[in-house]
Amino acid sequence: MVGPMLKIKIQIYCGEEIAMGPGKADLLDAIAGEGSISAAGRKLKMSYRRCWLLVDVMNRCWTTPVVATSTEGARLTPFGQALLARYRALQAAAQEGAAVHWPELAGMLRAEPLAAQE
Repeated sequence: MVGPMLKIKIQIYCGEEIAMGPGKADLLDAIAGEGSISAAGRKLKMSYRRCWLLVDVMNRCWTTPVVATSTEGARLTPFGQALLARYRALQAAAQEGAAVHWPELAGMLRAEPLAAQE
């Protein structure tokens, strides 16, 4: 049996849209590494259309485009690189902060929920 688990998922919203989250950050990493949206999609096992829609949301939500496309492929803009670095730093800080409180919380958690009361 696995002990208590903690999953921290940081999502940044722009209106009703998720401007940045773990999946979008992974997509940006893949675009940076692969040099194209389609190759990034293949690497992440996502359709090109899905990847393009995620890139479109990011480019519309932030003050400066995150991904630039051309006939040669796609790349993160300098703003996109900085955004990704700051988001990854935020994730790391959240994990570090959680490590302070998680052991005590985990000790208060049941291994399994009680049976539902009917």
